[in-house]
Amino acid sequence: MKILGIGNAIVDVICKVEDSYLLNNELTKGGMKLVDETEFKKLLSTLNIEETISGGSVANSIVGLSQLGNKVGFIGKINDDDLGQEYENGLKKESVSYFYSKKKEDLPTGTCLILITPDSERTMCTFLGTAGKINENDIKINSIKESEITFLEGYLWDEGDPKLAFDKAIQNSNKVAMSLSDSFCVERHRPHFLEIVKNKIDITFANEQEIISLIEAKNFEEVVSFCQYLGKMIIITRGEKGSVAINNTEVVECESKKDLKIVDLTGAGDLFAAGYLHGYINNLTVNESLAKGTEMSSKIIQQIGARLS
Repeated sequence: MKILGIGNAIVDVICKVEDSYLLNNELTKGGMKLVDETEFKKLLSTLNIEETISGGSVANSIVGLSQLGNKVGFIGKINDDDLGQEYENGLKKESVSYFYSKKKEDLPTGTCLILITPDSERTMCTFLGTAGKINENDIKINSIKESEITFLEGYLWDEGDPKLAFDKAIQNSNKVAMSLSDSFCVERHRPHFLEIVKNKIDITFANEQEIISLIEAKNFEEVVSFCQYLGKMIIITRGEKGSVAINNTEVVECESKKDLKIVDLTGAGDLFAAGYLHGYINNLTVNESLAKGTEMSSKIIQQIGARLS
């Protein structure tokens, strides 16, 4: 296998809302809020569902890689319930090998409300359910050893069982990539994420806000200096300013695509990572890999949801 993703197995529930809905429910536009089952059900009861799709950040990247013709797999914890079955079917339909045997759990399959405002920005409310309870027993060592790269999701990292699952995956991997996922994650776990990025990860994906938050930089020049000093591969998306790959002292930039008809920013980073990793595992140049990431993210933001149709 080329790449094995390990992440939150989350079913995305996509809804369109007005900005006033976010204000009334004290939600920060563009952010991700973890909610409990009670709050999740309360929010859901006030919304009209546009679409339900198997999601999760790294799972979205893995599906993108599969669509580009790569042999890939995924590990993520679901419950043996209706949404869990829907989730598994969604991956299999996309030719992704799913290395998890579902069983009855105390918590239901994880779900994420994706609230899309008229400006196409997406705000997420996530009830992790059983996805956030992944543990080291859920990690299949043979699958990891047989993959060229293990791709980990920052959203998944947490103290306790998820950390042990991460550690087991990293220890048995040939090469490790990781997405920082969200500024909320970075702020919550900054010392741990910094230690992982410095010492355990070969390729890190982040957007500009996440990497600035991680190292508490004052500006982007500080970020570049830090990444060059680190001597690892760091891939940074910068929205309209394009993207940057920093590998040791080498800095390669790629422009963003212009004049796009943006309808939903969900999955932009996930599909960018898919495009870049596709280039990387197929021996494209850094320039070509950034261009592929840009192409994939440009496609996804011109449709609803985080899976290319």
